[in-house]
Amino acid sequence: MMLSHKTIALGDDYTSLDPRSAGRETGLELHRQMLRLRRMEEALLAEYHPADEMRCPIHFCIGQESVPAALSLLVGKDDFLFSHHRSHGYFFAKGAPLRELFAEIYGRESGASGGMAGSQDISHPASNFFSGAILSGAVSIAVGAAMGFQLQKSGRISVAGFGEGATDEGAFWEAVNHAGNKKLPVLFVVENNRYATFSDQLKRQERDNICERVRPFGVRATQIFGNDPVLAWQTLAGEIERVRNGGGAALVEAYTYRWNSHVGPEDDGFNHYRSAEEIAFWKRNCPIRLLQEKLLDLGWISPEEIAAIEGEIASEIAGCFEFAKASKFPEVADWTRLNFSSSSPLADRLLADGESRDFNPAQSEAKLAPY
Repeated sequence: MMLSHKTIALGDDYTSLDPRSAGRETGLELHRQMLRLRRMEEALLAEYHPADEMRCPIHFCIGQESVPAALSLLVGKDDFLFSHHRSHGYFFAKGAPLRELFAEIYGRESGASGGMAGSQDISHPASNFFSGAILSGAVSIAVGAAMGFQLQKSGRISVAGFGEGATDEGAFWEAVNHAGNKKLPVLFVVENNRYATFSDQLKRQERDNICERVRPFGVRATQIFGNDPVLAWQTLAGEIERVRNGGGAALVEAYTYRWNSHVGPEDDGFNHYRSAEEIAFWKRNCPIRLLQEKLLDLGWISPEEIAAIEGEIASEIAGCFEFAKASKFPEVADWTRLNFSSSSPLADRLLADGESRDFNPAQSEAKLAPY
């Protein structure tokens, strides 16, 4: 049966997670990474108000830690990762410094983007990570980067992380078509959390069949229950290896769920666009809880070890807040310089070269006329 949010919610609670298929070391690392991401997001959410020191919108990924944690163990240092507006998980997945993420949200010059981008557009070039608020923008740019990697024969791959809402855009299908046709080294990762702001996927699209629709373009496509971090790790590991070894473009659609509002710490449930029963189902199937219970059952981790990890994470997060709040705000003398540069040496050379020749516009127009 093809997965969908409807079929998942109709089923019983998930019981198929098995850490033994990945091994103890990977299982424990997935658990640690998910905990780090969850606690980071919870801390930012709790601190947003009433201090009001973070002046940018934030799209939290609480409940969606499985895929970023898996990617954090798989994406290479030289690979590029592009993300949409729900960027924190992917920033985390690329191993970019978390204290620079905090400082960016606080608008400080020590932030990943100098305090100028905020959460939705945060990037960290040194880590080959870039995000953007334009829906499906990450998909298009990731395909462009993959074209470059293919031409350079670099062995690098490009990864694009986005939600199912990006597939509403024509740019997504153009990117998929080109990636499949040219067998580009790009992996599309769809975190399908059902809603684009308040809009259910099946109110926007006739069928929940993204994987089925991309396969005719020559793109391998796999659906998984995205709250199983072991399954996510296994699936992504296999596809990353195939993409890197010349197997062409691939797409993994991970069904998951955001616990919080579309954006910001405030509750957006005033219009009752999703039910309490639906939210409760996904919280019972929390990816951290699902894995942690299995690790405890196997004796691979103890409650005391979990408490120690929690303490390490709390200390890390406190350091991130301290770094951000102690950093200076950026000083910008000329805001126009943030968008364009007045220096154009190439254009100046071309212009000088054109002016140095006997250029006759009428002759040029005559040559172009037959076309």
